Amino acid sequence: MPTLKPTASSERIAALDYLRGFALLGIFVANMLFFHTPYVYIDPFTWFRSLSDEVSHMWVDILFQSSFYPLFAMLFGYGMNMQYEKAVRLGRPFVPTAARRMGVLLLFGIVHAFLIWPGDILITYALMGLIFMWMLRLPAAALTAIGAVVYIVPMALLTLLTFFAEKLDPDGMMGAYADITNVNRSIDAYAGGSFGEVTAQRAADWLFMNTASIPMGVFMILPLFMFGAAAGKLRLIEKASDSWKKWILPAVLFTAAGLALKSLPYFTDLRFTTQMVQDSIGGPLLTVGYVGLVLLLLQSGLIRKVFHPVASAGRMSLTVYLTQSIIATLIFYSYGLGYYGKVSVSLGTWLAVAIFAIQCILADLYFQKFRQGPLERIWRRLTYGK
Repeated sequence: MPTLKPTASSERIAALDYLRGFALLGIFVANMLFFHTPYVYIDPFTWFRSLSDEVSHMWVDILFQSSFYPLFAMLFGYGMNMQYEKAVRLGRPFVPTAARRMGVLLLFGIVHAFLIWPGDILITYALMGLIFMWMLRLPAAALTAIGAVVYIVPMALLTLLTFFAEKLDPDGMMGAYADITNVNRSIDAYAGGSFGEVTAQRAADWLFMNTASIPMGVFMILPLFMFGAAAGKLRLIEKASDSWKKWILPAVLFTAAGLALKSLPYFTDLRFTTQMVQDSIGGPLLTVGYVGLVLLLLQSGLIRKVFHPVASAGRMSLTVYLTQSIIATLIFYSYGLGYYGKVSVSLGTWLAVAIFAIQCILADLYFQKFRQGPLERIWRRLTYGK
């Protein structure tokens, strides 16, 4: 358990694990919509029939969607920078080891995407990591500047294109957004198909989601890696316990700004444009606000003690992430319990929270005996050969 007054090093590790743990919860809550609904093919503003589902989706959309994957991506960059700096201190080559790590991560992602769940992010992380590992020599200021340009310029242009398209042909935008054919195919396969039919649908879904999103990872994921690495070079997490008061204003302002921007689609007719603003600007702003709030809460010894299982889950984030997919697909897919398309948004959300809570407890018990998560151990063995 974290002590009330941890050292700078232990606090750094603990804070990162807490943040990873909370990111895993937020990602799972957001992903749960994809696990039990053909979410990638629907218009979520018109799909849900009951008021309860509409309200539940709104809160998941505002509080979770596109606000936790940026956190996890930034933490990934933060962690890679720590590995780079350790390699420099020890006089060891970094790129060959990082390349092997990304190669193993890519294998995990391929298995995950095509045999478990098509919403995998590990493939994108691995591919972006192979680019990013060459950039870690850059100082924090350069990483921040390059990341800002690479992220902001394409997102601004894409938002402008969406705005003009929506103004000129709003009905056409609506027709392109909802894909009824693939909605029906997804329901047929996941709710009642054989394992082979489910696997074929998984492959089709992955191709639909990633034909554009993997190339877009250069503009959406890679800059987040850069921001995380820049924060690591500045030791922002390590210094949080000594300068926690400096986080109060950013936590409040970024949280308020993020929530305001993420609420825009519910208060305007320019729904598709505001969704772009919601995800590309509001999401990352709210991420920074969440980071500030978590770091402030971690100044309390009671909070650290109560939520220590969350940090344990964060220590084995790869294991937790992949087992979430295994558990969810066994609940919803036809070769499991077959509840695909049969649960409400609120039930799915609370189910995600309950599953994650159990994962946290099991992770806490696991680390009483072991030092690494099971899949983390395999990842390390395949990377280092020992």
